[in-house]
Amino acid sequence: MSITKESELLGMQKAAEAVAYTLKEMVNYAQPGMSTKELDEYGAKILNGFGAKSAPYLTYGFPGWTCISVDNEFCHGIPSDRRILKEGDLVNIDVSAELEGFWADNGNSFVLGEDVHQHGKLVEASKAILHKAISKIKGGVRIADIGHLMETEARKRGFRVIKNIGGHGIGRSLHEDPEDLLNYGNRFDRRRFKKHSVVAIETFISTTSSYAVELNDGWTMVGNKGGYMAQHEHTIVVTDGQPIILTAMNGIMN
Repeated sequence: MSITKESELLGMQKAAEAVAYTLKEMVNYAQPGMSTKELDEYGAKILNGFGAKSAPYLTYGFPGWTCISVDNEFCHGIPSDRRILKEGDLVNIDVSAELEGFWADNGNSFVLGEDVHQHGKLVEASKAILHKAISKIKGGVRIADIGHLMETEARKRGFRVIKNIGGHGIGRSLHEDPEDLLNYGNRFDRRRFKKHSVVAIETFISTTSSYAVELNDGWTMVGNKGGYMAQHEHTIVVTDGQPIILTAMNGIMN
């Protein structure tokens, strides 16, 4: 969407606050021995407290309130009683929701407890790349140039990017134009970021895979060549200068 009046900005801020606070609290609540279903239900209670509704459930009928992916699961993981979190797991929580007609989205990959499997370098790379990408976004900047920056920064750190999933426009629905804000530079993509537009910018930084493939459950995605992936995501408003990071409350840059 494009922000055209103060009431729209306020609406987006409220929706973003709901998802950002929920994500932050879910990360703090997660602990070894807990099922991803229990963690998801905790997030659902927080969203309900805001009066917000799960975006993946509303839009796609997703079998959960939030997406929780663990270790080799890249994204869109289904919360389950059978998936028990363990010390050192690489966990991704993606929270998106609708509140009073406005939609916001954010995500965070983190290591649960002690980094016994050495996932920290991947997580920190993803955070740094998102931070740098957002700092370069303003009206008139080519979308493909930001994708190129993401891939270049990933390669510098010894990682790859996932090329078939990316960020997206958001605001009045979960996915809007511009779609496919990818993590690499597509030279045929001549689109530019527009001032006042609202977009969800996200990293997909991988150890070995370049593409994500869907499992038989119809939701969960893993790497085409295995490995691990870290994702970090903010909903932002594009301006003439530094973007407004609507979901800054989630603390993923800390």
